[in-house]
Amino acid sequence: MIARSPRRAVRLDRGGRGIPSSAGGRAWSRGSRAAAATAIAAMLALVLAGCVPSFLQPPPHTSTPTGEQVDPALERFYHQTLSWEPCGDELGCATAIAPLSWEDPAAGEIDLALVRHVATGERLGSLLVNPGGPGGSGYDFVHDSLDYAVGEPLKEHFDVVGFDPRGVGRSTAVACYDAAGMDEYLYGIVPGEVGSDAWIEATAQKKSAFAAACADGTGELLGEIDTRSAARDLDLLRAVLGDEQLNYLGYSYGTFLGASYAELYPDKVGRLVLDGAVDPTTTEEQVSAEQAAGFEQALRAYLEQCLGQEECPFDGTVDEAMDEIGDLLDSVARSPLQGEDGRLVGADTFITAIVYPLYSPDGWSYLDDLFTSVSFGQADFALALADAYNGRNPDGSYSDNSTEAFLSVNCLDFEFQSDVEVMRQKAAAIAETAPLIGPYFGYGDLQCMDWPEPSRADRSPIHATGAAPILVVGTTGDPATPYDWAVSLAEQLDSGVLVSYDGEGHTAYNKSNQCVDSTVEEYFVNGTVPDADPQC
Repeated sequence: MIARSPRRAVRLDRGGRGIPSSAGGRAWSRGSRAAAATAIAAMLALVLAGCVPSFLQPPPHTSTPTGEQVDPALERFYHQTLSWEPCGDELGCATAIAPLSWEDPAAGEIDLALVRHVATGERLGSLLVNPGGPGGSGYDFVHDSLDYAVGEPLKEHFDVVGFDPRGVGRSTAVACYDAAGMDEYLYGIVPGEVGSDAWIEATAQKKSAFAAACADGTGELLGEIDTRSAARDLDLLRAVLGDEQLNYLGYSYGTFLGASYAELYPDKVGRLVLDGAVDPTTTEEQVSAEQAAGFEQALRAYLEQCLGQEECPFDGTVDEAMDEIGDLLDSVARSPLQGEDGRLVGADTFITAIVYPLYSPDGWSYLDDLFTSVSFGQADFALALADAYNGRNPDGSYSDNSTEAFLSVNCLDFEFQSDVEVMRQKAAAIAETAPLIGPYFGYGDLQCMDWPEPSRADRSPIHATGAAPILVVGTTGDPATPYDWAVSLAEQLDSGVLVSYDGEGHTAYNKSNQCVDSTVEEYFVNGTVPDADPQC
């Protein structure tokens, strides 16, 4: 759940796919307001004509709570009835309420935003989908990228439901900085040599100010957005959607959310697929080191296919090209490049621009232009890629709060310490693991050592004893969630079943090959569990 970039965390989502030609948008940005208005107007016209669209009259049990017995303090949450409204082409949206604190349900409530595409054929139930993060918007994922989120068999047999977890997007959300503040936080250059006393002091002040802003802007919610609380929200959504058991497709960080659910509610597990798995036992340092190594290996894979091609900006061997990239990083660290809007590209922003396309081979071609432009002293393409990663729009606004939510959740889900010498030792170990990228993935403790809410970290193995079979999908060349994590999670889960994909990129279902897709879809639709790893 932490993918460290430039001394800050890089989101674990299905990034790197569908980067627009301008490299200035998100991998899955919202549709235009005009398109949404047109769709809603068309729906209203049908209603007025007496033709009610199918998604406004779903099977009764999809919006009728199960009515199951729960703690009296939770009845008003578990027994609520959702009210669905049209919000796009064959989509309906609703808002559920959840306790602000699951430990004290009377302390207040929060909103959880939902979007649903009703099954087009024989319905088997609801399928909740999470794209990763933490901080990724499941609402946007389903609303804007339904065909990418799931394949046709799942759309046919399930009501596909996207949701924004607590703290994220359209749900009651974390709020820290305005756009100008986020620009300074993400793109501002901290003076001094990385790891020096002066650099550590300045970075700590920067992180501390961010933490204080999050506390001021978010309030009590800031201490209640840990993954365990989000998993309890997931059970609430299962119940109010009318499902006796949870059907769930989680990508990347979404695998940790799904596994956490299975640990809490093993008897409620229906069909769970965890793709791009996170190992629940990993520490912040282990995550940073293994992801640094993963992205470095993905960079080498890009160079192997690049070298010898006409458009490739490098000559010679992979090792020689890696040295050239290292020289570019050293150069922008010494003398940052200035973009047309005045922002600077130092080593941190350059690393973000490199990492983003590495999430998928579909994005590798952008690296050709990135390295060429930076070698000529041009900053704007690097800024465009970093902006796409950070969710920054061309007008300087931010499309979501995913960075703020990502950092805030991780500060609760991991443990951090404040001993500077220990930080230096950990940073040196990460740099040794990945000599090119690793130096920019260290010092993660600085992010959360002054966090205003205490950590709720529990990095214990997850067994989910008594749960139905759970599919765990791992990609051998996944840079963000290394394949070993999928192997580990499948082994930890008492009912885990590993599905391996031999390839590159982050996550595999609906973007790799027919073997993976058919295995996942046969499991969801027919309950077919592989006898052994199909080794796709």
